[in-house]
Amino acid sequence: MLRRKFLLNGLFGASLGVMIGGMATSAMAQSGEVKIGEINSYSLLPAFTEPYRKGWQLAVEEVNAAGGINGKKLVVISKDDSGKPADAQTAANELVSREGVVMLTGTFLSNIGLAVSDFAKQKKVFFLAAEPLTDAVTWSNGNRYTFRLRPSNYMQAAMLVEEAAKLPAKRWATVAPNYEYGQSAVSVFKKLLSAKRPDIQWVDEQWPPQGKIDAGPVTQALAAANPEAILNVTFGADLVKFVREGNTRGLFKDRAVVSFLTGEPEYLDPLKDETPAGWIVTGYPWYDIKTPEHEAFLKAYQGKYNDYPRLGSIVGYQTIKAAAAILIKAKSEDPEKMIAAAEGLSMSSPFGQITFRKIDHQSTLGAFVGKTALKDGKGVMVDAAYRDGAKFLPSDAEVEKLRPKD
Repeated sequence: MLRRKFLLNGLFGASLGVMIGGMATSAMAQSGEVKIGEINSYSLLPAFTEPYRKGWQLAVEEVNAAGGINGKKLVVISKDDSGKPADAQTAANELVSREGVVMLTGTFLSNIGLAVSDFAKQKKVFFLAAEPLTDAVTWSNGNRYTFRLRPSNYMQAAMLVEEAAKLPAKRWATVAPNYEYGQSAVSVFKKLLSAKRPDIQWVDEQWPPQGKIDAGPVTQALAAANPEAILNVTFGADLVKFVREGNTRGLFKDRAVVSFLTGEPEYLDPLKDETPAGWIVTGYPWYDIKTPEHEAFLKAYQGKYNDYPRLGSIVGYQTIKAAAAILIKAKSEDPEKMIAAAEGLSMSSPFGQITFRKIDHQSTLGAFVGKTALKDGKGVMVDAAYRDGAKFLPSDAEVEKLRPKD
């Protein structure tokens, strides 16, 4: 009986040891991870967000292959915001409170970016905004917890205005989606162009609802205003409808068009042979960029996905690369230390060196400016040149007037 008791105790002790050892291993696995939360409008805007997801997934693989975050594995937990600010804030709360992420990244639509930025401010969580373009993200609604990667509306407007100011056109009309992004883009473009060309007249503005443009009446109203040039800010399915109706009605004949984002493959590709020629656009001519940094990215991306990248691919990729660089430099998951690490941080990107400015937390990532053309039945960008974002930002003194004190 004593021998049996001894054996049972031994077995129990061994089992307990295995269980405790397993728990310890699990705890070590968890402590050996750094979690980042990612939020985006995957179900609403797949043309941009799916390449974006591929981009950040490639970056996660590269970061972990290079040693992760100071020896810890980088894990990204992603949620869909369905294009709704309230859903994005709910997702942000779940990522922070349930999943234990140390940082939030992502968002596409400007109103959603602002909603997550406000959450980050209230909860004191670091937020790296990937794609929202409204200037409010880093200026009027800026806060110490929010940084932004993509070139803002101001930056892209300033790049486009350089070319628009050279046009002989004096009578201008605008068309833009009626929400934060469109309103911000039109406002800053008008301000910057009018400053360069006081002779400009703004003869009409069209504000279709985002994703629900009724292109017939919009193009008819623009034609009735008889502008010599048009600023377009529509994108996605709205852009396709606007271009199709404009081509049918001859709206673009003998008129200059300047257009935000239209040179990005995710927006050119759906236009196919309907692509209008000669529009001045910002975009991403991946087929004509020959720098070592971009060629390395292109090789890795095509090797993994057997597909060409879109602008979303670049944004997703660089978002995670930037997040990792911040965490590695901070050597901490404390938001204040991450902020200190991010302010003034310089790093490489597929477009070259970029820096997150301390004054407003805006990165200096730039954009390509060129013209649309039709080649082999497909829309492309031609005569494109890279514009360094650092050269298209206002001075620190101007930013101090725009941005609230933290």
